[in-house]
Amino acid sequence: MSTTPGRLLPLPASALPVPDGGPAWSGEQARRWLGALPPRRVPLPSGNGHLLTALCTAVAVTGLLVLPAGWEPWAAALAALHALWLCVRPEIVPVSAPVLAVLLVVLRPDTGRPETAAVVAVLALVWAAAVLRLVARRRQRERAEEAAGGVTAPLPDAGLPLPRGRFLIVSGAVLLALGTGAVVLTSAQAARAVPALAWLVAGQGLTALVSGLLGRRRATALRAAPAPVLRVRVREGADGDTEVFAADDTAGLRPLFRVAVTETRDGDPAADDEEEAQALLARLDREGPGPLREAVLYGVPCDGAEILLVTAAEEADRPPVCERSSGPVRPLSDASVRRALARETRRTARRTAYAELRRSAGETVARGAEAAGGAPAGVRQWRAGVLDRLCALLLVLWAGSLFWGETGGWRYALVAVAGFVGALWLPHWLAWRVTADREGLWFNGLRGPRHLPWDEIRTVECKGTELTVDSRRASFTAWSAHAPRWPWLERRFRLLHPHERAAGEITALWRTPALRPSVPAEDGQRGRPLWPLALVLELAWTAALVFLP
Repeated sequence: MSTTPGRLLPLPASALPVPDGGPAWSGEQARRWLGALPPRRVPLPSGNGHLLTALCTAVAVTGLLVLPAGWEPWAAALAALHALWLCVRPEIVPVSAPVLAVLLVVLRPDTGRPETAAVVAVLALVWAAAVLRLVARRRQRERAEEAAGGVTAPLPDAGLPLPRGRFLIVSGAVLLALGTGAVVLTSAQAARAVPALAWLVAGQGLTALVSGLLGRRRATALRAAPAPVLRVRVREGADGDTEVFAADDTAGLRPLFRVAVTETRDGDPAADDEEEAQALLARLDREGPGPLREAVLYGVPCDGAEILLVTAAEEADRPPVCERSSGPVRPLSDASVRRALARETRRTARRTAYAELRRSAGETVARGAEAAGGAPAGVRQWRAGVLDRLCALLLVLWAGSLFWGETGGWRYALVAVAGFVGALWLPHWLAWRVTADREGLWFNGLRGPRHLPWDEIRTVECKGTELTVDSRRASFTAWSAHAPRWPWLERRFRLLHPHERAAGEITALWRTPALRPSVPAEDGQRGRPLWPLALVLELAWTAALVFLP
């Protein structure tokens, strides 16, 4: 969580909102602001991973309450949605939790009182955690206003269009309509999981809609009058979010909060989009966090707040950058900073180890060329292996055990949809192939091979379970393949995952033209269409649906 000292990028004096630049957010004031955070036992989301965890928890709790416990779908879904609301929208919980608790006690939508009592107790805990977060927000606002010392300034984007919340409002309204329609149209004979899923979709749509409306209302209120200003330091994190530091944190050791931002532009939309796309590609190519920069913060930072940043540009010849928040402020507790530091340390060690293994794979390619008298090798290929096929087999077995447990017409509808999706995805997992020849890389696909010339390759990387090859050409859809892996076993026994080996060898050919094949691949070597395999899989799935009980 630290940057190299001395790399601070200064903000020009012309970009400061007031003559003296405004008050600096000192480390002492920042510690008082952090001291206003809720207790450690209260969940405080600090990244997108918390949202994914909350969604998975809501789905799992709904399934447990509907199937084993026998709850009514609406009650199970509404109870489970409180895990999501506590994470992203605690404003809903102080009202929804008591109302749902009363409904559970009065209507008793389950088969026993112990389950109802347990869920009501959990709702009480969720309500208390949400209230503590809301109280902590008020304390944080007060201490941030004290740090600003009453110095305010108009926001530089006050007269520009404000897109904040539009996507969430539209997508939330669509999900809410779809979920509500599915709840109304689902027949009484349908499996209990179907209306529960419909209630979940409607609840997630409501969450997105409320999030969009609240974010837009807070962003509009921020621009309605001059806002408090604070001088801070910022840095783009490894995941793309912006981290904000105290003004006297010269090394960027302790981020105060994270926030997703988007650059404010008022020029030619086409040119702006192209420039933003190029900047995004540059950020994706960069490993680790960006440099530490001086910035001015407009607004009152607290959990869930909207802010605006005017920061020094990362390039020396560019003017200061105005960035408005595209998501809520997420304060970072000491525990979350320690976890992030541990993750970054593990990530660095893993990246170093994999870089050495990939370099060894590239050296193997070079030694092979030397053994052949320095002549470039012939056509090279990388194919799906045992791990890829094992993953596909486990997916098929899981889908079969899930859908064959259903009865009635919904069984055939769900299994037919699953078979169609599987026929589109499984052939790639079972039979993907990458071929390297004199002209570049060839990737097989459903309709036939795709070609990527050597000079158009942008990235070749293996991150986590995914091997990816991407192009500088915007019309080229990135190629990827997935396979399970266990990093700690690979590091412990110095094992090289097949995807890491493929990434290292392809990178060696890409970076060193002398190692590339000297002949073009024949038509059969470039990869045959995978649609015949997709057709066979679909027919086999359909036969199982018809003939198996």
